[in-house]
Amino acid sequence: MPRKAATASLADQHAAPGGAAAVDRALSLLGCFRAGEAGLSLAELAERSQLYKSTALRLLASLEHAQLVARGADGRYALGSGVARLHAVYLSSFSLQAQVLPVLQQLVARTQESAAFHVRQGDQRLCLYRVDSPQVLRDHTKAGDLLPLDRGAGGRVLLAFAGQRGRVYEQIRREGVCALSGDRTAELSGISAPVFGAAGELVGALTLTMPTPRYRPATQQPAVQAAAAQLSAALGHLEG
Repeated sequence: MPRKAATASLADQHAAPGGAAAVDRALSLLGCFRAGEAGLSLAELAERSQLYKSTALRLLASLEHAQLVARGADGRYALGSGVARLHAVYLSSFSLQAQVLPVLQQLVARTQESAAFHVRQGDQRLCLYRVDSPQVLRDHTKAGDLLPLDRGAGGRVLLAFAGQRGRVYEQIRREGVCALSGDRTAELSGISAPVFGAAGELVGALTLTMPTPRYRPATQQPAVQAAAAQLSAALGHLEG
């Protein structure tokens, strides 16, 4: 009988309810690879996944057969061509709107304020998607509107995570969020957090806006950050 590990592997710690343990463990090996790494040795994969080398080796043989990993001449493993094929299939069927709008709708339902997703467009920012607050008093930005890049929480987040210099932007990068009152328009306030893609790239800024009298950063800011993290995860971003 195989030895029972003294410490549960990562796959065992995060097993899918009702799933297959072998599949969970194989997928945990795929999750060990990181951008910028040329390849990983068997020892490195076993250490990262907390699997026995013998177990990892058997699973890698199956993954290699499915072309999900490839073993180089030096014995190190890298992701295989099968991953690229699956990625191409995923991209062909991917809809950013299908990922963004449900998160915005949930955020609006939770906060009762307006939520939007902004992307950079040259020296401005584009409101790509928008869900309005159910309250009568709100700002009237619409999807498709162009807004300043250097004013407003969403614009400042886009600048900060594009590497803009300055104490304000350094603080936004450090805290992972921007909360401002009256920065773009005196009567409006906003809270924004960055959304990242699978490769760690900045995809956009998720922003909550409200009339300044309803600005409650103590409760609204955590909601925005949670929504941005949820959307980043849906886009394949892994917290490092």
